[in-house]
Amino acid sequence: MPEMTMLGWFHTILGIGAVSTGFYAIAKFKIISLENKIGQIYVVLTAIVAGSALGIYNQGGFGIAHILAVLTLIALVGAIVMEKFKIFGGFSKYFQALGYTSTFLFHMIPAITDFLRRIPVGDPFVDSFEAPLLVNFQLSFLLIYFVGIIMQMIWLKKNGEIR
Repeated sequence: MPEMTMLGWFHTILGIGAVSTGFYAIAKFKIISLENKIGQIYVVLTAIVAGSALGIYNQGGFGIAHILAVLTLIALVGAIVMEKFKIFGGFSKYFQALGYTSTFLFHMIPAITDFLRRIPVGDPFVDSFEAPLLVNFQLSFLLIYFVGIIMQMIWLKKNGEIR
């Protein structure tokens, strides 16, 4: 793995902040929303992290991490539009939850990939994108994502409101 650049460190540190605030928002409020400060912080950090990811090219060229950054920005904008304008009426809250929670998944895939390919320094846990440990982590995050989305949808239906 190439050495981390200043942009890479900036991206990583803010990414840790975004993931931490996202975990907190979901744990406390069950969803991510601009109606509370922690949701606002998550959205801002996520936008900065996704934007900064588009400037990191230490793996050769435009790759999966860049695609995930673009998907993150699209999901973020979609979730904000759903939350603010309620285009689909009462169903907008479900699309809002889907959008924001998808950005969380899009954070986790490159984060765990980079972590496992860098740590421990000099002898990382994995040396390829096809390594079973990495694939299993990514599949686990995908499963957690689906379970989380289902739980959020049930919670939204039960409570009928967004806080």
